[in-house]
Amino acid sequence: MRFQPTIQEAPMPASSQPGAPEGSVSTAAHFTPQFHPHALSGANLLFLALLSVFGAVIGLQLLVTLGITPNTSIIGALVAMILARIPLQILAGYRSIHFQNLAQSATSSATFGAANSLLLPIAIPFLMGRPDLVMPMFIGVSLAMLLDGYLLYRLFDTKIFPASGAWPPGVAAAQAIAAGDKGGKQAALLGAGMLVGAIGSWCKIPMAAFGTAFIGNIWALGMFGIGLLLRGYIPFDINKAYIPHGVMIGAGLVALVQISVVLIKKSPKAEATAERHAGTTLCLGTAAYILLAAGVSLLAGLYVEMSMGMLIAFILYAAFAAFMHELIVGIAAMHAGWFPAFAVALITLLLGLLLGFPVTALVVLCGFSVATGPAFADMGYDLKAGFILRGHGSDSAFELAGRKQQLIAAMLAFVIAIPVVYIAHGIYFSQGMVPPVAKVYATTISAGAVPGIAQQLFIWAIPGALIQWIGGPKRQLGVLLATGLLILNPMAGWAVAVGIALRVLLERLGGDKVRNGMEVFAGGVIAGDALFSFFNAVVKFGKK
Repeated sequence: MRFQPTIQEAPMPASSQPGAPEGSVSTAAHFTPQFHPHALSGANLLFLALLSVFGAVIGLQLLVTLGITPNTSIIGALVAMILARIPLQILAGYRSIHFQNLAQSATSSATFGAANSLLLPIAIPFLMGRPDLVMPMFIGVSLAMLLDGYLLYRLFDTKIFPASGAWPPGVAAAQAIAAGDKGGKQAALLGAGMLVGAIGSWCKIPMAAFGTAFIGNIWALGMFGIGLLLRGYIPFDINKAYIPHGVMIGAGLVALVQISVVLIKKSPKAEATAERHAGTTLCLGTAAYILLAAGVSLLAGLYVEMSMGMLIAFILYAAFAAFMHELIVGIAAMHAGWFPAFAVALITLLLGLLLGFPVTALVVLCGFSVATGPAFADMGYDLKAGFILRGHGSDSAFELAGRKQQLIAAMLAFVIAIPVVYIAHGIYFSQGMVPPVAKVYATTISAGAVPGIAQQLFIWAIPGALIQWIGGPKRQLGVLLATGLLILNPMAGWAVAVGIALRVLLERLGGDKVRNGMEVFAGGVIAGDALFSFFNAVVKFGKK
């Protein structure tokens, strides 16, 4: 009998169709296992727990020493593949591509959770000379991280965050796992892509951006590339003029309206059920963030410094900022594989400064906003990988069962990351080791509101809103343009441009016949870039 899970948390896959679409991994489309591996059973639990500790420690070390958080998902899958080759019965289950999917989910969740969602936020009050706020912040961001991952789990495969979305790192992970299992021409093509990705990364070329150009929405990626190039070559610092921030504010607000329209728009019965579920999830998320913001404000003692009216206004704004940060980061991650979490959190901080909240409240706001987004985006990557490996929703019950196990694996990783960070943060902070990005937030709070910033944000919010409105909710042109403008990496812009040009050329010459090979190769390029970046960062850390 087929495993029939009793799941209430997720909607039925909106993209469930018989068979996988052409041009994609279809490992599970021809053979669906009766049972999906369980994350909490026996040796699986032990292995995932160890991977989670490893991922958390690596994430913390690299963030405080180099200021980066690498994508470790493929590392977890590779470890499972290697152990599966050892002739021991207890390790035989690790050969399953679905268990390897759980391994990559746990590893990346622990890395991003520990570094971006936990350590970075609590470093802000420490740098501001308020160590008394570290523990209230730690409690709040730990709960926000768990909520972050759970919300994406519920929103995945809806019109807001469809399973058919690009989610490039997820595609790369799925291609790597499937190729390792099947071998043959696909493995050779993936290996060639990984080699090209690693060599390009060694040459300082952002190969993840190049590979993403072959997978994502071409319009969204085009705007992303334009934003990167404009930021790199406009002959003045648009960041100091707050142009990218204004564009993102306008685009983000319109994106929120577009999401609301999608949810209330009449749809066929099956889609309507999924969208009602998404609407319920957004309402649940909003209420939860309001409660979390209120709880952190209470623990931080903000009621002493603020009137009741201002305190209520702050709680509502903090919840709104966290939720908007989450959605914008998720949209950018889905389309481009990059998420501007640092910049979007800075925008919410700038608006908080303009609203006149006191310093203590701004510290809480910044940390709370920073914590949301990374776990949300990473969960999307992992669920996309699992969706591909399970056959693109061809078996609804199996898809939902696997998705639930991925959630359990991710939550296990988050829960393990919490005590790891609790133990490690005191060691790091006592040695003056803090994430470099946290210093930017602390400096911004200390500097206060800059004269003229409100006018600049308002002026540039107008074109951001217009571009987002013209592109519509599927293309997200405004959000992707703003994402590119917020990132100082013109080489990535050229990588996207070259990738799009090659993609258009190949599709015109070969049509659908070349699409499958193109996506496998692109997945290899992204995987090769991720692997080289990870091991290069580890080597640099070892030399320090």
